[in-house]
Amino acid sequence: MRKFTSFNALPKLSLVLSLALITGFVQNSAAQEVITIQDAIDKTLNNNLQVKQSKLSESLSEENLSQSKYALLPTLNSNGSYNINFGRSVDPSTNEFNSSKFSSFNGGVSTGVNIFQGFQKLNQIKQNKLLLDADKTNTDKVKNDLILQVVTSYLQILYNRDLLSASKQQQSVAKQTLAREQQLLDVGNKTLADLSQAKSQLATADLNVTNAQNTLTISYLTLAQLMDIPSSTEYEVQAPLLSSFNKPSVNQNAGDVYNAATELFPDIKLAALRTEAAKRGIEVARGSYYPTLSFAAGLSTNYSSGRKSTIGFLPNGFKEIGRVEGTNAAVMAPSALAVTESYRFKDQISDNFGQYVGLSLQIPIFNGFSARSSVRKAKISYLRSQTDEQLAKNNLNKVIYQAVADLKAAESRYESTTNTFQAQKDAFNVIEQRYAVGLVNSLDYSTSQSNMNKAEVDMIQAKYDLLFRAKVIDYYLGKQIIF
Repeated sequence: MRKFTSFNALPKLSLVLSLALITGFVQNSAAQEVITIQDAIDKTLNNNLQVKQSKLSESLSEENLSQSKYALLPTLNSNGSYNINFGRSVDPSTNEFNSSKFSSFNGGVSTGVNIFQGFQKLNQIKQNKLLLDADKTNTDKVKNDLILQVVTSYLQILYNRDLLSASKQQQSVAKQTLAREQQLLDVGNKTLADLSQAKSQLATADLNVTNAQNTLTISYLTLAQLMDIPSSTEYEVQAPLLSSFNKPSVNQNAGDVYNAATELFPDIKLAALRTEAAKRGIEVARGSYYPTLSFAAGLSTNYSSGRKSTIGFLPNGFKEIGRVEGTNAAVMAPSALAVTESYRFKDQISDNFGQYVGLSLQIPIFNGFSARSSVRKAKISYLRSQTDEQLAKNNLNKVIYQAVADLKAAESRYESTTNTFQAQKDAFNVIEQRYAVGLVNSLDYSTSQSNMNKAEVDMIQAKYDLLFRAKVIDYYLGKQIIF
C-alpha cells in the first residue's frame, strides 16, 4: 500500500543540525529562478536516474524482442582451418597415412533453419512483446511515483513558507509587546514579572522562527535532490495559494475513482502485462514436448600439400602377378612407374568440392522430466503473477478509499481550524484592547496570544493537508497536477 507524507506531522530537528543546514534558499528571491510545479516535475523526470534506468531496461527488452524475431531466419556460417602436420598422420584429402611433413586446408559454408519447434519461437516473440510493454509501463510507474513525491515536496515548501511567515508575524507582535511592557515598567505600571513574561514570549517566537526557517531550508533541499540539481542551487517556488486559497472539491466517489484508476494507473497495467507474459511463458515451455524438424545444407572442400597428381606412366619391366595352378609357373605382366607432379591448390579446391542437403528430426522421448519441470515452473509463475495482479488491485482499492476518506476528513478539519483561528483572533483582539487599559494581566494576554498562534498554525496545516489530499485523487485519476 502506498504511504503518503502527512502534513500534520512536522519534522523536529535539533537546533544545531538545523543551523548547519541553513543555506539561504529564500534570500534574494528576486534574483532566483522561480520554479512552478510543472517545472519541478519536468526537471525530476528528465534528470532522475531511476527513470533512466527504467528506460535502459526498455532498450534491453526491445533488443530481446528483435532477437527473438531474427531467430526465425536461417543461419549461415562459414568455417576454415589450416594445419601443418609432422610425423605419421592422416591426410584429410586422401584419408591415407602420410609420414612426411605437409600442410592442409579445410573450408566450407553451412546453413540451417528450424522448420518446426513446437511454436516455441513464435510464442517467445509474443512473450517478449508483452515484456517490452511491461517495461514501458514500469517507466510510467516510476514517473508516476516521482510525480507524487515532487507534489508532496512542493506542497511542503509552500506549507513551510506559510508557517515561517506566520512565525515572523508572531515574532513581530512579541517584540512590540516586549517594548510596550518595558515602557510600562519604566513608568511603574507593570512589574518585572510582566516583563519576564513578555521576554519569554519573544524567546519562544524567536525559536519558532528559527525552527520554521530550518524546516523550510530542508524542504527546499529535498525538492532539489528530487530534481537532481545541485543542492546549493537557490530557487523559489511559485505560490499562488499564498494570497488566496480556493478550497478544492471533495465530491468524489471512491468507487468511481477506483474504476477509473484501474484503467489508467500504471501499477495495475504493469501487473496485468506481467500476468499475460507469464501465461505466454507456459506455451513457450510446452513447446519442449513437440518434435523438432530442421533443414540443413552445406558446401565443403579441402587441400593438402602432401597429395600428388598423376600425369602418366613409364615402362618398368615386368612383375609377377600370380602363379599357374598345377605347374606353378609364374605369370608376369608389364610394370609401369607412375609419373606425378604437385597437385595445385586451385585444382584440389575444385576437385574436392562437395555439397550436402538434409533434414533432421528430433523426437523428445525422455530427458529427465526437464520439459515437464519447465511447464510446471511456468504455471507457477503464472499463478504468482495472477496473485500479484490481484494484490495490486486490492492495494489500490484500499489506498483510494482511504484517500477519499482522508480528503473528506481534511475538508472538515480545514473548516474547523479556520473557524477556530478566526475565533481565537477575535478573542485576542479583545484581550489586547483590555490589556492595553490594564483590565487583563500579562498571563491572560500571553495565553490568548499563544492560543491564536497555535490556531493559525493548525489552519495552515489543514489548508495544505486538504490541498494535498485533493491532488492525491487527481494523481489516481491520471489528471495533470497543477495549482
